[in-house]
Amino acid sequence: MRTQLLAVLLVASLPACAQHAKFRLPPQSLSTQTQTGPRFPNALILAQSEGTEELDLSSGVQAAPVPERPKNLPSQPLTREMLFRFLHAEIAAQRGNLMLAARTYIELARTTRDPRVARRATELAMTGRFSDLSAEASSTWLEIEPDSQPAKQTLIALLVGNSRIADAKPHLQKLLASDKSRTAATFLQLHPLLSRYPDKDAALQFVRDLAQPYPDLPEAHYAVAQAAIAANRLDDARMATDQALALRPSFEAAAVFKSQFLQRESIAGAIGYLEEFLAANPKARDARLMYARMLAAAKRPADARREFETVERDMPQNAEVAVMIGLLALQLQDLDAAETRLKRALDLQYRDPDTLRFYLGQIAEERHRDADALVWYAQVQAGDQVVTAAVRYSMILARQGKVDDARNYLRNVQTQNPQQQILLVQAEAQVLREAKRYTEAFDLLTAELEAHPAQPELLYDLAMIAERLDRLDVLETRLKQLISIKPDHAQAYNALGYTLADRNLRLGEAREYIQKALSMSPDDAFILDSMGWVEFRLGNLDGAHEHLSRAYSIRQDPEIAAHLGEVLWERGDRAGAERIWAESRTKHPANAELEAVIAKFLK
Repeated sequence: MRTQLLAVLLVASLPACAQHAKFRLPPQSLSTQTQTGPRFPNALILAQSEGTEELDLSSGVQAAPVPERPKNLPSQPLTREMLFRFLHAEIAAQRGNLMLAARTYIELARTTRDPRVARRATELAMTGRFSDLSAEASSTWLEIEPDSQPAKQTLIALLVGNSRIADAKPHLQKLLASDKSRTAATFLQLHPLLSRYPDKDAALQFVRDLAQPYPDLPEAHYAVAQAAIAANRLDDARMATDQALALRPSFEAAAVFKSQFLQRESIAGAIGYLEEFLAANPKARDARLMYARMLAAAKRPADARREFETVERDMPQNAEVAVMIGLLALQLQDLDAAETRLKRALDLQYRDPDTLRFYLGQIAEERHRDADALVWYAQVQAGDQVVTAAVRYSMILARQGKVDDARNYLRNVQTQNPQQQILLVQAEAQVLREAKRYTEAFDLLTAELEAHPAQPELLYDLAMIAERLDRLDVLETRLKQLISIKPDHAQAYNALGYTLADRNLRLGEAREYIQKALSMSPDDAFILDSMGWVEFRLGNLDGAHEHLSRAYSIRQDPEIAAHLGEVLWERGDRAGAERIWAESRTKHPANAELEAVIAKFLK
């Protein structure tokens, strides 16, 4: 009696839905979401026939039309016991007990033989991430509805996800064979399905077995290629990809896959292959995207930008494409186009808006629009660029003479790890250095090094500040400490050698330090400048001219220009020296070292 009474009480709390003398519920789709509040679910979906022990809820209720029962569904009376179990399951789901809810629905599915109940059981078990129960529920669903594609796909995914590919294999074979119109699409779904399966060799054999009955299907060979690359079987992957393309030369996914193989050997070869493929298949969008990316990787930004713009005409609402065009334009110093595309990507809800705001801040800064740059940098609130944006913001404030404001801003930035905190300390020291407050910067870095005594960046920065204070003992000690921690730190060797050379001290030793740095980084303009300068100090004007000319061809830095001009002057090429100085002064009108050299020779 208690059970029957509880069932009646539960029914009484439902919204009015009685129809005629029998309790009938309209057929509705199942929901994966549990509800809150008193609403009871559309999971009570039994379409009923005449039966015993049915609940009479007709008293005082206006009759409503009875919807037609969907075909191929069982006729099942809704008994008191069954209704109670439905309500019991849904209340459990609403209260977060998905295990009980799913288990109850599985039992109800076996009793009612209704596929919608089995699907609800599967949804609840999957929502609760109960792997074994999910597989049991989906097996029950497929048993009840053997022709259901969703049931097959769900069971297969669950079995593979539980590393039971042997159990999944017969179901997949039936799925592939049951609907010829979807066989190709099913092969294309195998790679994401198996991506987390740990035994890659077993997964490859699994796919090969599935593909074996389909030798003339390109997608089957492509699925083998994907499984082979996951198993690091490159030759097998190449062979399967070529087989897919032999069957269908216009197979775009396989062509993109092949280009990635070719890129491992030669990016030029991959680019050439894609050019040929696109000539034959000009509408192949994914291939063109890969082609554009490879052009960018090959340092052909203008060509890459052209290809991305071709893609953009077909995909004007694609934020990723807009970002790529914007970044390539930025690389090409086309600031107008870069700003336009990056702002458009923001409007298109690009997935990483803070990175775009950082780039837009850089563009504004490049254009000397500091107020705009500050606005953009201040909007960077998350992601990898938060600290970098804060550093740029502080540098602008420092340039405006607001040194203390810049320091306070840096100290209020929230960091996620010690490395970010060190970066902020470095930035604060740089602000002080730019303001020529060298002693404060020295003290700040010294204190930070006490907390992080072996931190390479802090050691280097402290050495550079020590040089400004003429504390060569500290500079040498810190740089040698840094070299002992990081023997491949080319800039430490370079700084030590250049400092000695600039002061005309221990020139042979200085040259050895710089030569060591140059062996590690032969195309670094500043290290080449140091080598040219030490050669000049040693009296080797030809060697000095060779290294400084190369350095200036790589980077038109004002300090390199100052050194090169001085060497030209000493070699008797005064016109060449004046030309270099004038050219650099136009680009860098306020550089102190350049102005000092010009004043020295052009009195």
